[in-house]
Amino acid sequence: MSDEELAKDLGLLSALTIGIGTMIGAGIFVLPGVAAQEAGPVVVVSFILGGMIAMVNALSVSELGTAMPKAGGAYYYINRALGPLFGSISGMGDWIGLAFASAFYCIGFGGYLADLLDGTVVSVPGIGTVALLPTVALGPLVLNEIQIGAILAGVIFVGVNYIGAKETGGIQTVIVTLLLGILTIFAVVGFFSFDWGTVTADGGLAPEGTGAILPGAALVFVSYLGYAKIATVGEELKDPGRNLPIAIVGSVAIVMVIYTILVSLLMGLVPQSDFFLEHVENAPMSYAAETVFDYQLDVGGLDVPILGVGVTSITLAALLATASSANASILASARINFAMGRDKIVTDWLNEIHPRFATPYRSIAITGLMIVVFIVALGADVEVLAKAASVLHLVVYALINAALIVFRETEFPDYDPDFRVPLYPITPIMGIVLSLGLIAFMQRIEIVLSIGFVIFAIVWYFVYARNKTDRQGLLANYVLERSEEMPDSAVNAVSAVQPQGSAGPRVMVALSNPRTERALITLGSALARAKGGSVLATHIVQVPDQTPLQKGAEHIDQLSSESERLLESARSSAETFGVDVETKTIVSHRSFEEVFDAASTHDVDAVVMGWGGSSLGEGRIERPLDELTHDLPCDFLVLDGKSIDASRILVPTAGGDDSDVSAEVARALSAEYDGEVSLLHVVDDSDQRAEGEAFIRDWAADHGLEDASIIVDDTGDVEGAIERAAADHSMVIIGATRRGLLSRLVRGSLVFGVIDRLEVPVLLAEKRASRSLRERVLGRRDE
Repeated sequence: MSDEELAKDLGLLSALTIGIGTMIGAGIFVLPGVAAQEAGPVVVVSFILGGMIAMVNALSVSELGTAMPKAGGAYYYINRALGPLFGSISGMGDWIGLAFASAFYCIGFGGYLADLLDGTVVSVPGIGTVALLPTVALGPLVLNEIQIGAILAGVIFVGVNYIGAKETGGIQTVIVTLLLGILTIFAVVGFFSFDWGTVTADGGLAPEGTGAILPGAALVFVSYLGYAKIATVGEELKDPGRNLPIAIVGSVAIVMVIYTILVSLLMGLVPQSDFFLEHVENAPMSYAAETVFDYQLDVGGLDVPILGVGVTSITLAALLATASSANASILASARINFAMGRDKIVTDWLNEIHPRFATPYRSIAITGLMIVVFIVALGADVEVLAKAASVLHLVVYALINAALIVFRETEFPDYDPDFRVPLYPITPIMGIVLSLGLIAFMQRIEIVLSIGFVIFAIVWYFVYARNKTDRQGLLANYVLERSEEMPDSAVNAVSAVQPQGSAGPRVMVALSNPRTERALITLGSALARAKGGSVLATHIVQVPDQTPLQKGAEHIDQLSSESERLLESARSSAETFGVDVETKTIVSHRSFEEVFDAASTHDVDAVVMGWGGSSLGEGRIERPLDELTHDLPCDFLVLDGKSIDASRILVPTAGGDDSDVSAEVARALSAEYDGEVSLLHVVDDSDQRAEGEAFIRDWAADHGLEDASIIVDDTGDVEGAIERAAADHSMVIIGATRRGLLSRLVRGSLVFGVIDRLEVPVLLAEKRASRSLRERVLGRRDE
C-alpha cells in the first residue's frame, strides 16, 4: 500500500481561528478560577507575562514556519536542526503535551456541561431515573460528572478530526466567530457591573504576594499554546510565507488583549474568596454572568429578566470555546505523529491515510485514547493537566529557539524564510531563557511527570528510532565537518548519538504515465544505486480545479487502485536494481507544481520526471514565473522519451554546474548497462580545436569519465553539432541553459530547438543552485 500526502486546503482565516480557538478556550473559561486562587487579582499580570513569553516564541516559530511549512511544525524544525535525538524529545513532548492540553480542555468542557445540565435526570424504562452526567465508579477510581462529560467530549472531538482538515478549519471559524460575539457582549455589559472594591477586597491586589505572579504565569501559560499549532498544519496552509506569520503573531496579540480585558473584569465581578468554591472554580465565567446579567429589560412596558439567557449564553460560549481548544489540539497532535512517522522516529504504520477522509486516522485514534486516559487518571486535578501541558511545551519552545539559531549560524542553503525575527540573536536567546526559566515555577509533580516523558523519548530514540532513521541534524553535521577545530567532547557527544538507519540520498521518481514508468524508474534506480541511496516513487493524481480536494479524496479508493498498479510496477522495476523503494500517492490540483512541493517535503537529492510540455523546452526545468521566484529544491532530470537505451550516451558540455549532473547520470547508466559515453564540446573555429580538446579531456577527468570518447566540433554551430552527433547515439543528456529568462525570450533557447528535432531520447539535467534575480533574468555573466 502506498502512502499519501496531506493537501493544502487551509486558508488564513482557518489558520487564525485554529490559533485563537485553541488559546481562547479553556484559557479564559477555566483557568481564571484556578489561577485566582494562586495569585489573586494580580493574576492579570500573570496572563500578560505569559502572553509576552508566548510572543517571543511566536516570532521564532513564524520565521521557522515560513522557511519550512511542514506538517509537524516544531518537531520538523528541531529534528532538522538539532537531529533525531532532540527530534524525538520534541516530537514526543509536543504530542503528549497536546494530549495533556486536550484532556485539560475536555475537562473544561465537562465542567460547563455539568453546570448547564445541573443534575438533570432522565427516566429510563426498567431502570428508573438516571442522571445525564452520572458519577461512575471504576473499581477504586471514581469518575465525577465533569470527567464523564469530558470523556464524551473527547470522543466527539476525535470523531470530528476523522473528517479532515477542511472541515476542522471550517468548524473552528464558526466556533470562534460565535465565541467572540458572545464575549464582546459580556465585556460591554460587564464593564458597567465592574466594582473596584471587589478587586481590592480579601487581601488586596496580591493576597499571596507579588511572588505569586510567576507561578501564576507558569499555570496560565497553557492558555497560549494555540499559536504553535498553526505551524503544525503549515503543510496544509495556502501561501504559508504570508499567512503563517500573520496567523501566529496575530493570534497571540489578539488573545492577549482579550485575556487582559476579560480576566480584569472577572476580578471586579467575583470576590476573591468565591474562587475557592468548587462550582466557581470549574465555571468562573458562568458565575460572573450571574452578576453581569442580573437585571431586567423594559420591553413594551414589561420587565423581562435576562439573567437566565445571559448565563446560558456564557455557558454555551464556554462549551464552544473549550470544544474549539480540544478540537484544534487533536488536529495538531495527529500531524506531529504524521511527521515523526515520515522520518521513521515512530512506525510509519501511524501514517496510514483514511480511505475516505484522507486523514492520518490511526494517529488521531491513539491520541484520542491518551486523552481519555489522562481524563480518567488526572481529571480530578485540572491544575496538574494544565501545568503538565505547559512544561512539556516550554521544553519544546526552548528547543525551537535553539533550532532557529542553528539554521542561521550553519547557513543552511535551503533556509530562506519570508519572515525573520527582529533583534537576532537576542530574540531566540530570550525565548530559550524565558521558556526554561518559567519551568522553575512549576510544582514538583508536573516537573517530575514531564521529565519522565522526556526520558521515555530518549530511551525510545536509542531503542527504536536510532536504528530506523537516517536523518542527521545540521548541528551534528556542522560539528563533524569541523571535528579538528571542535572540542573532543563535542565531537564524541555527536558521534555517540548519531542515527544508524540506512543512509544514502533519495531519488524521487515522479510518475504519471504507465508508458514512461519503466524508463523513469530505470533512470531513478540507476542513479540511486550509483549514489548508494533509495528511490521514492510518487504518483501525483491530478483532479480538476472545479473538484475540491476533499471530494477527490472521497474517490481515493479508485485513485489508489490506479496508483497501486502503477507504483507496484515501479517497485518491481526498481527492486531489480537492488535499491530500497518507497511509494506515495498525492492528490492535487497541480500535477507539475506538486512535484516541486513533494521534492521539498521529502528532502530528496534528485528528481526524475517525464517531459512536461513546451515550457521545459525553454531550457530550464521550471516554468518562467517559478524560475523567477525561487530555486529548485534539488537536482532535476527530465526525460523526453518513452524508453531508455544507454548503449551509446552523448553528453554535450561547455562546463558548468548543470553538466555536473549530466556527467553523474552518464556514469551511473554506463556502469549499470556497460554503455559507451561520448563527450561533445563545440568551439568557434579550427584555431580553438586544441584548446577545446584540452578542456574536454580535463573536464572528463574531473568527472570520472576518462574512458569516454571525445568529440570536438569546430563549426561554432552548437545545435547542428548536437544534432549530427546524436544521430550516432542512443540518448542525449544535456544540461539546462544558463541563459536568463529575458535572454531566452529574445534569443530563444538552445535546448528547445534541439529537442524538437532529435529522434533519440533526451534527458535535460539541472543542478540545484542559488541564483540572484539578475542571473534569473539576464543569465550568468559567463554565458
